Amino acid sequence: MNKRISSLSPLATLGLPAYEPRAFNDAESAVAALTALYERNTGFLTEAFSNLALGAPITGRYRAFYPRVSIETTSFTHGDSRLAYGHVTSPGVYTTTVTRPRLFQHYLREQIGLLMRNHQVPVIVSESETPIPLHFAFGEGAHVEAAASGLSDVPLRDLFDTPDLSTTDDEIANGEFEPRPGEPHPLSAFTAQRIDYSLARLSHYTATGAEHFQNFVLFTNYQFYVDEFCAYARTLMAEDGGGYTEFVEPGNIVTLAGHNQPENGEPLARLPQMPAYHLKKKGHAGITLVNIGVGPSNAKTITDHIAVLRPHAWLMLGHCAGLRNTQRLGDYVLAHAYVREDHVLDDDLPVWVPIPALSEVQLALEDAVEEITGYEGFELKRIMRTGTVATIDNRNWELRDQRGPVKRLSQSRAIALDMESATIAANGFRFRVPYGTLLCVSDKPLHGELKLPGMATAFYKTQVSQHLQIGIRALQKLAAMPPEKLHSRKLRSFFETAFQ
Repeated sequence: MNKRISSLSPLATLGLPAYEPRAFNDAESAVAALTALYERNTGFLTEAFSNLALGAPITGRYRAFYPRVSIETTSFTHGDSRLAYGHVTSPGVYTTTVTRPRLFQHYLREQIGLLMRNHQVPVIVSESETPIPLHFAFGEGAHVEAAASGLSDVPLRDLFDTPDLSTTDDEIANGEFEPRPGEPHPLSAFTAQRIDYSLARLSHYTATGAEHFQNFVLFTNYQFYVDEFCAYARTLMAEDGGGYTEFVEPGNIVTLAGHNQPENGEPLARLPQMPAYHLKKKGHAGITLVNIGVGPSNAKTITDHIAVLRPHAWLMLGHCAGLRNTQRLGDYVLAHAYVREDHVLDDDLPVWVPIPALSEVQLALEDAVEEITGYEGFELKRIMRTGTVATIDNRNWELRDQRGPVKRLSQSRAIALDMESATIAANGFRFRVPYGTLLCVSDKPLHGELKLPGMATAFYKTQVSQHLQIGIRALQKLAAMPPEKLHSRKLRSFFETAFQ
C-alpha cells in the first residue's frame, strides 16, 4: 500500500458539520441558502484536494454532499391549472438535489417561487445523501488528475467521491422512475449529478462555459451558418449591440457591445467537435448557435446536455433533400411531423410516440419567413411547404435499393429528408423543451438534382443569410412570449415534475 495511507485502514471519512434543514417562505432566501451550502461543501473538497496535492498528510477520506430543496403538501390543489409547471399533482414529499445555484439562480427563483405561490407551503433547504464528486466540485472544464502531481501515487477514488454513472441517468425525464414506498417524488427531471455531468460535457464539446448558453438555441450542421452568424454578431457588437450585451466564441472569447475586437483571448487553434457561439442578453434571453456537424448521434449528444440548462426553445436550421418534384432548390420546409429512422433515441423514446408540432413555434417560424422573404398568405406557398420531415441515419441512403425507402417516404407523405431534425425534435419532446425545424432544400436526389460544386457554392451564397435571419427572427418572437405560454401543457405527461 502507498506510504501516505499505509497507516490507515480503512480511511476515516472526513466531512463538515451537518447542515440543519431550514424552511423558507420566499424564493430569494431559499436560493441564497442553497448557494451558501453548495459553496461551503464544494470549497471543502477543493481545499482538501489542493492541500493534499501540495503534500499535506492523508488523514482520511473527504466527503461533502449536494444541497437539496424539498416541499411537502397534503392537498391535491395545484393553484393555476393553466400552467404546465410550478405545481405538484398530488399530496406527498417532493425533492431534488441542486448544483451550481449561481448558474441557475434565476431558474431556481422562478421554480421555487411558483411552488410557494401555488401550494402555499414553505420549501426546505437541507443536505442530501448524494456525495459531490471531486471532479464536479471544481466545475466544468476542470482537469483534476493533471493538477494532482502531489497525489500521483494515490488513487483519487481512495480519497474522494468520483462520478457514479450507475446513478446518473434519465429515468425521471423518460418517465421510468418509480419511487420506492416512502421515498420522495422528484421535483426536477435532472438530479444534481446528472446536471454536472452534462455541464462538463458541454464545455468539452463546445469549448464554451455553461454560463454563456442562452435560452434560445439554433442548431445547424453547416459552417456557412456559423460564418454568417459570427458576421451578424460582430456587426452588432461594433455598433451598440442592438439589445445584446456581448458575443462569445469558442475558447470563451468575449466581444462586448460597442467594441469591434474581443476583450480577451485568441481564436482556438483547433475547434471542438460541436463549437457554440453565444449572442448574449441579460437573463440569458439571447441566442446560442451550435454547429452540431452531421448525423443524429451528434444531435442527440448535444441536446442531451443542453437540456439540463432548461432552455425555452431550440430550432434546427439545416439543409434537406426535397422529395417532391414541385420543390425548387432554396425552398423552405417547415416540419409539422417527423418520420424517425435515426434510431439513436429508440431506447429512450419509442418510435410509436408521436412528436407533435407546437403551434407557438410553428407560428413564430411562419411569421419570420413572411417578414424576411416578403411573401405573405397564399403566396408563401411558392417558397415554403409545411409537412412531414424524415430523418435517417444513413447519409448515403440513395445508394440502397430505393424501393424500400422511397415507398416508406411516400406512405408517410414526407416532403423532405435529413439526418438531424427528428432527433432534435424528439429530444425536445423528451426533455420538455419547445422545438421546431425549418429546413432549406439543397438537392432533390429523387429527381436528378444533386448538389454539384458550382451549384452548391451559389446556393449557399444566396440562401444561408436569409435562412439564418429567419431563424434569428423566429427566436426573437419566441423570446417575446411569456415563458408560461411557450412551455405549454402539450409536452407534459401524466406524472410530471414541478420544475419546468
